[in-house]
Amino acid sequence: MPEIVVAALVREGRVLLVHRGPNRQVHPGVWDLPGGHVEAGETELGALAREMHEELGVRVTTGSATHLCRLDVGRGEESVRFSAWLVGEWEGTPANVAPDEHDEIRWFRPAEVPPLIHEPVRTALLEAMRGARA
Repeated sequence: MPEIVVAALVREGRVLLVHRGPNRQVHPGVWDLPGGHVEAGETELGALAREMHEELGVRVTTGSATHLCRLDVGRGEESVRFSAWLVGEWEGTPANVAPDEHDEIRWFRPAEVPPLIHEPVRTALLEAMRGARA
């Protein structure tokens, strides 16, 4: 089953989302967490670190990622394992270094987070952000 990892970069009570470009084959024109496919031989965290560098130009700090949730989406041969991670520390300033994938990146406060591709991910993210403030 193909695996996809995404990261919720959270700082100062806000989460960074990417807006998928209108020409994307899957889920065009929606806000979501940055991420991508786990390649053969990679761990989830290895793929997460690689994807954050490729898409946002940041380096995830070792040990700063906490598992948020995991979903199996789709059916049969269309199934994909989807894993979301909460990241609190990274090196560099996030920038849209993958303009062929995203046409915008933006920080959102919890009350502003739009619907995401997978609603259980949004729910887990908002719960984690509320817990961080408590």
